[in-house]
Amino acid sequence: MSSTLMGVAEIRVRFGGITRQRVYQLALRADWPPPLDELAQGRVWKAADIEAWIEVYRPALARPAD
Repeated sequence: MSSTLMGVAEIRVRFGGITRQRVYQLALRADWPPPLDELAQGRVWKAADIEAWIEVYRPALARPAD
């Protein structure tokens, strides 16, 4: 698994087990990062973009700085 990309499954885990439907709802938000690409299995995002979104909009989920 690449740590630079996240699909719906990785986002679900990163957000603590949210549903696929909830990921799709988040992806509809105007402030959600655009996907890097759409593959046969679905959209993929840069992990850094998702982490940056989390820091702003869900700080309780943010990982501590190294």
